[in-house]
Amino acid sequence: MRFKNHIPNTLTCLNLLCGCIGIVLVFSGKIVAASYLIYAAAVFDFFDGFAARMLKANSAIGKDLDSLADMVTFGVLPGMMLMQLFLSVNPGYRFNENLSFPQMALPYAGMIVIIFSALRLAKFNNDTRQSESFIGMPTPANALLISAFPFIIQSYLTRDVADRNNLLENFTYQIFTTPSVYIVFCLAMCYLLVAELPLFALKFKNFSWSDNKYAFSLLIISAILLVWIKIAALPVIIVLYLLLSAVKNGLKAKV
Repeated sequence: MRFKNHIPNTLTCLNLLCGCIGIVLVFSGKIVAASYLIYAAAVFDFFDGFAARMLKANSAIGKDLDSLADMVTFGVLPGMMLMQLFLSVNPGYRFNENLSFPQMALPYAGMIVIIFSALRLAKFNNDTRQSESFIGMPTPANALLISAFPFIIQSYLTRDVADRNNLLENFTYQIFTTPSVYIVFCLAMCYLLVAELPLFALKFKNFSWSDNKYAFSLLIISAILLVWIKIAALPVIIVLYLLLSAVKNGLKAKV
């Protein structure tokens, strides 16, 4: 193999390394630090595909390697993160032998996301409709959404009780302190991963505005939101991504 063919695979392996280290950090109680590994992995994941297209170094091995790396970093790591976040705000569920079966199983609801991430990636690899766009939430987008929660919860817990009036922080905290809401949220994430929901991909074959206006719009608005409300912007950005995809597909259907 020529040297250029190894460049995308090297970036994919760095993605995988980030996921492995992130899992170790989660079980060490450093959930916020693990979120940074998801962000680093997302950069590697973007540029491995970009490099493969620019260098014309696409290969079956690269495609499989990318899915395996994504499974660890954007599947297993977010699922473990959900479980540890639930336990961090509900310490009574941590290895409590006095809990009955339904209650003791609650923290593990986050692992359902891991299963559906695997289904999502298997579906993507065998669905010819997804060569230029996505059908269902991409695992990196799902992981980025989840990765914002440690920062939001940390911000909520470090505020004085009288100052806990931030709507996003309050809502996020309720997800993890209300078991029924936590389960519904996990199931909603699972549904989005495998739903027949057309979404545009951030794949740039060129840099013209007309060919990439939705992707550029998402990136520009996302940058503004990240500067404005920092990591807390990620859930908003994911919702924006879904809305822009709906607008694009709605306009495309009318043509």
